[in-house]
Amino acid sequence: MSSLRIVVVDDQALVRAGFRLVLEAQEGLQVVGEAADGDAAVEAVQVLRPDVVLMDIRMPGSDGISATRIITALPDPPKVLILTTFNVNSYVYEALRAGASGFLLKDAPPEELVAAIAVVARGDALLGASITRQVIEQFVTGQSAVPYAAPAPVLAALSALTERERTVLTLVAEGLSNVEIADRLYVAPSTVKTHVSQVLAKLGLRDRVQAVVLAYESGLVRAERGR
Repeated sequence: MSSLRIVVVDDQALVRAGFRLVLEAQEGLQVVGEAADGDAAVEAVQVLRPDVVLMDIRMPGSDGISATRIITALPDPPKVLILTTFNVNSYVYEALRAGASGFLLKDAPPEELVAAIAVVARGDALLGASITRQVIEQFVTGQSAVPYAAPAPVLAALSALTERERTVLTLVAEGLSNVEIADRLYVAPSTVKTHVSQVLAKLGLRDRVQAVVLAYESGLVRAERGR
């Protein structure tokens, strides 16, 4: 089995070196490149074709959000895992909108970093309930810098979802895992996984992150202030 190819993006050389040291000690992971800013990250991705990009947000010049937006729009793009020093910050919503597949604190233990890379590499989203709440809060308080309106084809696709699929999408938007949704609906986790896959396919979404954002922005799920 081939190794996962990783590009590390951070403006601090010591941070990049630290991540490289941790990752290259793991079987099945290979750091194929580094970048110190967003522009260099885009170039590295185009040249090196990694599977996963570890992306810092705040960097001189082109920041991580701008780079993520460009990278995820490329043909067959890598997964982007955002690295942040803040558990709650104003960048969460826009980074998810830009196409990031998840968040991880920079001071997370090495085993969490390795596990997070595996999660996003296999196509899942690293989006726990705490991050979901931040997305909801950003939406409710109107902190997103870019107004959004779900395009007509997406709204039409929403109307084509079955009642069970809409229920599953609503629970995904609340930050529940497949196992938690299965418990709520009294079905097998494999059944929930099938429903989630069907929802993503019908709506043309990449992963659960996009599903959460769309569920709130389309009005399918209504966030309550102070909830």
